[in-house]
Amino acid sequence: MLILFLALVLDLIFGEPPEKLHPTVWIGKTIEFLKPRFKGSNPKIEKIKGIILGLIVIIIPSLIVYILLILLKKYIIIIIYIIFAGLLLKTTFAIKCMDKLSRPIGKAIKEGRMEDAKNMLRRIVRRDPTKFDDQKIISATVECVAESTVDGVTSSLFYYSILGLPLAIAYRAINTLDSAVGYKDKEHVNLGWFSARMDSLANYIPARITAVLMVVSAWLLREDWRRSWEILKRDRNKTESLNAGWTMSAVAGAFNAQLEKPGFYILGDSVNSLKPDHIPRAIRIMKLTTFLFVMIIVLPMIVVMQGFFGGILP
Repeated sequence: MLILFLALVLDLIFGEPPEKLHPTVWIGKTIEFLKPRFKGSNPKIEKIKGIILGLIVIIIPSLIVYILLILLKKYIIIIIYIIFAGLLLKTTFAIKCMDKLSRPIGKAIKEGRMEDAKNMLRRIVRRDPTKFDDQKIISATVECVAESTVDGVTSSLFYYSILGLPLAIAYRAINTLDSAVGYKDKEHVNLGWFSARMDSLANYIPARITAVLMVVSAWLLREDWRRSWEILKRDRNKTESLNAGWTMSAVAGAFNAQLEKPGFYILGDSVNSLKPDHIPRAIRIMKLTTFLFVMIIVLPMIVVMQGFFGGILP
């Protein structure tokens, strides 16, 4: 619990460490190094290679962290162990980073700096915003905040609560694999199928818990929580992603607005038009949802799992 508290404080105060010191960046570079070496002309063989690639990237960092923690706990004073683990856990989630990247987009739209808003949007979404109006820019930003609440925050904390830091690192490796190779284009469809399915599986439970807690957050923040629950139930399966539609639908309902990825999905109803202040409101939902997730899910899970696996946890 001390490690968790330290990691949360470090994130909220300092945000992300430099890229040279960021384990997720190291994992990403490892994937880019290995990817061409696991490519193949035979689809079936390439799928098998994709499994091997995924297992290497998931298991090795987790095992290294496990061994380091065991050694630190055994041979170094406990305060150094806690600080090291807290620093490492912080790198598995990013609350302040999402705030820092998304909030200025709303400000740029308010000030009429549409090109700046589009350029900033490119840093957080894959879609091309060249022809986007203010509604589509805000929608894409709010969608990103909602989806990132799961794969950028609560999933890592969920797996930390089960088997500690090594499992949180394993989740971060899975999510990074999905971001690097988990696409359906010709280059990645075979090599990345395992990584994409692992990511969907890993986020399955956290996404559903997070979405429900977003409805609670909407109530506490005096958003439209009833509509949030209705739209969540109605639209959660409209996205191609198995999990992303849950949190995005909850936020769309909370704002009584429509979130749309053109040509892919429309979530919610256009009762209200999207405004720049919906972005900081989405960030508030993300932060309160994270707080509720920690208090209601993570802390009790740590107590329970420590009782079961305390002997093997570093």
